[in-house]
Amino acid sequence: MSIFSGIWVPLITPFADAAVDHAALRALVRRYADAGIAGIVALGTTGEPAALSAAEQDAVLATILDAAQAGGARADASTGSKPALPVVVGVSGNNTHSMRERIAQLNSLPIAGVLMAAPYYIRPSQAGIVGHFMALADASEKPVVLYDIPYRTGVRLELDTLMTLAAHPRIQAVKDCAGSLDTTLALIRDGRLQVLAGEDMQMFNTMCLGGSGAIAASAHVQPERFVALYRALAAGALEEARHIFHALAPLIDTLFAEPNPAPVKAMLASQGLIRDELRLPMTRASEKLVERLAALETA
Repeated sequence: MSIFSGIWVPLITPFADAAVDHAALRALVRRYADAGIAGIVALGTTGEPAALSAAEQDAVLATILDAAQAGGARADASTGSKPALPVVVGVSGNNTHSMRERIAQLNSLPIAGVLMAAPYYIRPSQAGIVGHFMALADASEKPVVLYDIPYRTGVRLELDTLMTLAAHPRIQAVKDCAGSLDTTLALIRDGRLQVLAGEDMQMFNTMCLGGSGAIAASAHVQPERFVALYRALAAGALEEARHIFHALAPLIDTLFAEPNPAPVKAMLASQGLIRDELRLPMTRASEKLVERLAALETA
């Protein structure tokens, strides 16, 4: 089984009095490892990397990697020890050269891979996108997960582009946020890329079609239930999985009622796990939404 399967959490960055709260960050990694998640995405969009300095990004990643070394969910039966929880690192930008430099820095770290979206804002041609990703994959010594999220980048990865990129030996998976059933199904049937749902409400559909899992911000909350959903589907227990997903759907819907990660942070703060702090231009969830989230917790 590919490493890019199961439920992955794109980890938030907790703040306390405007600084990164490394103690809370470390505790979150351990919490999700104990819940049985497959891995962590560090410095993805949910982690607010655009609001972090380069030094802060490096420090956040160091804390996550250190905490992840304590082990994932699958213990070694002979020794009782747990392997490190896999960590994929988000690398964003629209300057291919500077991104190659960043990837060169990451090559020496014990990471499971890098997650990269298409160059944002400049809206390059599909040929430019292919050249961009091929250059980055050539520079990487780690597996690459493509991130197809056109409503953030302004350009989508067309199916022919994805099929071309799938031929690169280090491009192994895609976080699928394109909203195209035809593309999702074609990638799954092709089989060269592991398809991870990136739209949380589509994770059930994607996994039923044969997708390998999900990178789900909503899995910050009640992570055990998201893991149970994946395991039920992997075991072919469709009725059980459907029951779990139907129960999770109101939570997922509410967690995306306002810009991510504000609702997730509000709910984690209500559980005493972090402070409810974000950095501008992101703002805290509204009082009305916080009330809706509280009602879900007591339901």
